[in-house]
Amino acid sequence: MGYATAPKAEELRRPPANRDGLAVLDVDSVAKRARGENFPVASLAFPRELRPHIRVLYAYARLVDILGDELEGGPEARLAALDELERQVDAAFRGAATWPVLVEAQGTIRKFDLPREPFLRLIEANRMDQRISQYESWEDLKHYCAHSADPCGHLVLGVLGRLDDAQAVALSDEVCTGLQLVNFLQDVPRDLALGRVYLPAEDRRRFGVMQLDRPNDPLRSLLEFEAERARRLLAAGRPLGRRLGGRTGRAVTAFARGGLAAVDALERAEFDVFSGRPKPSRARLARTAVGALVR
Repeated sequence: MGYATAPKAEELRRPPANRDGLAVLDVDSVAKRARGENFPVASLAFPRELRPHIRVLYAYARLVDILGDELEGGPEARLAALDELERQVDAAFRGAATWPVLVEAQGTIRKFDLPREPFLRLIEANRMDQRISQYESWEDLKHYCAHSADPCGHLVLGVLGRLDDAQAVALSDEVCTGLQLVNFLQDVPRDLALGRVYLPAEDRRRFGVMQLDRPNDPLRSLLEFEAERARRLLAAGRPLGRRLGGRTGRAVTAFARGGLAAVDALERAEFDVFSGRPKPSRARLARTAVGALVR
């Protein structure tokens, strides 16, 4: 997820449920399942007073993904859970949510006057995942990212009080889409197991990719091509950081640098995404975050 569009948990397990059979996860449990991801490390670069709010928004984004990917019962059960989550979002904007993550989010929504749309777009992205298994073109995939990733950046900008800055929003969208694309490249086998392909069909044809379930030269060339596309998108992190300025600008830059570190990891692995998920170490991510702060 953009800032929070992160890799999914490796083990698909049913989350704790309420009497209606729908997932009810607290902030801590969601955060623990996301250990090792780019977001928690880079978020340490934010000013201390903003970190709890960033963490709550991250937990919400992860909750949406968990409901859309891991809830047992197939698309019907997941769509029902996402519908219930949307009702919880509506309740949160009235100060009446009952799910723990949304209860936590209520204070952040009020304090920063956050808009409803980014919360709902993240839910819609996971509805799309239940209905759409692949995308024909890069433009089609970008449309998906406008729901799955870019809203995370909008929420962060809302906390920073910059959601009315059109240029900052545009740069943030590029960074978030770039981060999402990196996750797609890292997760080809995992997504295939879920019945999803996030490599555009037109690009697969261009590189003659016929197999996605094992290493092969055409796939490696395609992943390298998409990695360069991700690099270009993530390059928006530097001007975004300059536009925001100060510590918050450097913190946002750290997210983009974390994505670039993930691209480096893919390159070091020679785009072998089958022997293990190529990703930078937590130490590397921490150095990246610190490097962004001292520049």
